[in-house]
Amino acid sequence: MNADIRRPPTGDRPGILDVAALAGVSPATVSRSLRGQSKVAPETRQRVLDAARELSYVASPQASGLASGRTRAVAVVVPFITRWFFSTVVAGVTDVLRESGYDVILYHLGSAADRDRFFERMPLARRVDGILTLSMPLTDEHTLALRALDIPLVSVGSPVPGVPSVRIDEIAAAQTAVNHLIHQGHERIAFIAGVPDDPDFGFVSSELRHHGYRLALEAAGLSIDDNLSVAGPYGLDGGGIAMAQLLSGSVLPTAVFAEYDELAMGALWALRRAGLAVPHQMSVVGIDNHEMSQLMDLTTVAQSPHTQGTTAAHLLLESLASPTSTPPPEVVLPTHLVLRATSAPPFRRTAARKRR
Repeated sequence: MNADIRRPPTGDRPGILDVAALAGVSPATVSRSLRGQSKVAPETRQRVLDAARELSYVASPQASGLASGRTRAVAVVVPFITRWFFSTVVAGVTDVLRESGYDVILYHLGSAADRDRFFERMPLARRVDGILTLSMPLTDEHTLALRALDIPLVSVGSPVPGVPSVRIDEIAAAQTAVNHLIHQGHERIAFIAGVPDDPDFGFVSSELRHHGYRLALEAAGLSIDDNLSVAGPYGLDGGGIAMAQLLSGSVLPTAVFAEYDELAMGALWALRRAGLAVPHQMSVVGIDNHEMSQLMDLTTVAQSPHTQGTTAAHLLLESLASPTSTPPPEVVLPTHLVLRATSAPPFRRTAARKRR
């Protein structure tokens, strides 16, 4: 290598220009060499690799993107990253994209106002090759902002018109839970919903699960008592608060269907504090199959957020590999009942007296 083409790095961290100068080639040749393209002669590639090794050069995603038109990064836009469902979906997405050589850039919004600000400034342009949105109903303005980027988009949980999506059938999952209780002989079945942290987010799963609850009761010919539909804040405390509201009523239900498992777990704690035996005096069923539901021995309708994440990531990779292909517009993953120890036929006091 000629000494006259050598020069020291231009800064604390060597860049592609430093490698090019040391190897005596153009920056474009450095990029092609480091990406293993066949158009570069073997001896030239080796010279570039030697220069990069000598300078301890690491290619930045931004620099690679300028040369290839790809950033090898995907944006995942999530409302609440600390929640079990969202974090598990993100884990599934990351597992698949990492194996395919993509980095994941996580955008945690936290509120509807933050969501709106995110779409107003739209920080994704030229930073990512694709986008995954998690359980966020989008306005027409939001959808247009994403489409304007002209990169692949996949939604998890909340369908976006004209965009591939992955979800479960929320109504059918709720019907499965309520039908299980009906088949056990329950007629007074309560519903516990979660109060949204930010109503402006417009999440639809709660409304759909409540609708499934009502459809199951109607199909069985059971009356719907609005006093048996209560709500509490997100999480265990919310389930306890809602259960306490039910316990203060004049007539108790014999079973409770909770919108998601964490509410159901909170309801279980409240029942045990009240001295009511589960399931002999009150049955409880949730939706999710949360990682703690087995510990609580909770009967639930299982979904797999991890599978939703991996499926969405594969759809996105398919769109990235073949931009002109048409991925399935909607993938609906199955749910199933998991029988555990919190549901049983209702306790019949009169029958118990007759047996004495």
